[in-house]
Amino acid sequence: MSTPAPPFRPEPRAYLGDGLAFPLTVTPQGRLARAFGEAKIEQAIWFLLGTVLGERVMRADLGCGAHDLLFAPNTPATVVRVTDQVRRCLTAQEPRIAVLDVEAETSDADPSLLLIRIGYQVHANNAIGNLVYPFFIREGV
Repeated sequence: MSTPAPPFRPEPRAYLGDGLAFPLTVTPQGRLARAFGEAKIEQAIWFLLGTVLGERVMRADLGCGAHDLLFAPNTPATVVRVTDQVRRCLTAQEPRIAVLDVEAETSDADPSLLLIRIGYQVHANNAIGNLVYPFFIREGV
């Protein structure tokens, strides 16, 4: 009986990252999924933006301060504060990228939703990336 071929693994690029995928998922072979390269950087950004400051016991400085604005009224001032917190978080905590642009816009269909558009450049290979992070606020009364 022959052993199955190892799964395809791209050329490792240590400068971009290599590790477990976020969120944790299981492959059809029963192993934990892994992420490489630019995908790992994008997953790290999602992780940072989804983590509340102080949530991690041993790393209280890890995460994004935008969560302090939950239940704030959906005003232009709140949008500016959220984009500022996202920019500060990524600039301070993700050394593999340069943050090029952070913008947020509200949705007419759902006033509790902010779409945060993030443009970044990977330092190691000058690749440009972008992502849209949905941030939900509930208007305060």
